[in-house]
Amino acid sequence: MTPHHAPHGKPPVHPVDEVLPPLRLAALGLQHVLVMYAGAIAVPLIIGGALKLPKDQIAFLIAADLFCCGLVTMIQSVGIWKIGIRLPVMMGVTFTAIAPIIATGSNPALGLPAVFGAVMVAGVFTYVAAPYVSRLIRWFPPVVTGTVVLIIGISLMRVGINWAAGGNPTIASPTGPVPNPAYGLPANLGIAAAVLLTVLVMIAFFKGFLCNVAVLIGITVGFVIALSMGKVSFSGVHTAHWVELITPFHFGWPTFDAMTSVTLCVVMVVIMIEGVGQFLALGEIVERPVTPDDLARGLRADGVGALVGAVFNTFTYTSYAQNVGLVQVTGVRSRWVCATAGGMLIVLGCLPKLAFFAASIPQYVLGGAALVMFGMVAATGVRILGHVDFVENKKNAYIVAVSIAMGMIPLVADRFFVQLPELVAKFCQNGILLGTLCAVLLNLLFNTRAEAGAPEMLAKKIA
Repeated sequence: MTPHHAPHGKPPVHPVDEVLPPLRLAALGLQHVLVMYAGAIAVPLIIGGALKLPKDQIAFLIAADLFCCGLVTMIQSVGIWKIGIRLPVMMGVTFTAIAPIIATGSNPALGLPAVFGAVMVAGVFTYVAAPYVSRLIRWFPPVVTGTVVLIIGISLMRVGINWAAGGNPTIASPTGPVPNPAYGLPANLGIAAAVLLTVLVMIAFFKGFLCNVAVLIGITVGFVIALSMGKVSFSGVHTAHWVELITPFHFGWPTFDAMTSVTLCVVMVVIMIEGVGQFLALGEIVERPVTPDDLARGLRADGVGALVGAVFNTFTYTSYAQNVGLVQVTGVRSRWVCATAGGMLIVLGCLPKLAFFAASIPQYVLGGAALVMFGMVAATGVRILGHVDFVENKKNAYIVAVSIAMGMIPLVADRFFVQLPELVAKFCQNGILLGTLCAVLLNLLFNTRAEAGAPEMLAKKIA
């Protein structure tokens, strides 16, 4: 499609920059919100539940996340100075960082302040690294990136599986951990299965918008079933305010833990590399070629998103692929649609009753959806590995095999490194960091040719 010609001899307006009528903006913006809403609220729900936060704090995390989703979306799509790619992009909190966030947040010596400190460091790192991302790509060819994403997805599976069963297998007591009596109840497993089945049916038999909101529909079905069985508590909804602003540093001033910060910086490298692919694809969809400067502005927005998240009590942000798909399906290319959706998310984030309602969703309902969402993270890793040459370069298989094995050690044997020096043990207990380091080093060992990690070669492989 060619750019629209403006009246009265004004320069032509590209469809990306076209401001649509208010009602169309509102309707199309709401559609973007609905497509990404399930993923946006799932992350704070999962993290809050895994950290055993009180319901009011989980509700605050949800509200803060929606607020930041909207704010970062507007920065990305509208643009400020050298920040923001100025394309129809919806920004949401990333699933990729959940595992290290839960590991840090559940550590009594660190907690959420250390999480937000690491998110802040990762944001600064991303902002600074944005113009040099092509050099970083040399260290993260598909064999490394795919392996890292696969390790992250597999690591998350434990959280999703436990949620589907009703929470953690054990609960705290004055005498120590005891078995959780609600864990594995047939009712919990049945509702989680109903959620999973609903999502799969929606994906199998529907297309377009209904397919895009399959996870949201599945969660709704599970919530209704749990509600009909009297298993949902709405405590806190009635007493919550109708409108309340998100306050910075709600959980206290951030603290800084070196290991968590390094881990989230590694995660942000993976997010940046995936983001480059999404930005290039979106540029083709909207017929506006993406330049290196555009990529740098878009990745800077990822960094600013993390900084915003750290200040307003949420996490790291990235562009949502499902919304890129929605742009392709609808053919609506105006970035102002996404900016409008961002404004809607900011408003939703200031409605505490809505956040408390979302926080009332039982864990096993979310568990049924988490099996899909976390499985898709792992599947993304497999998809990336699909671009790797395992036939002519058999050494790539060893990179994947050994890196995954190393990344799984903390997951299946949490005392494996317990007798090593404290600093070494702390590093090795981080499966994502351990697996990433292993993949990078093995790639350097086996694929010593410069072109093995060159961006040009990656582009050809992905194409």
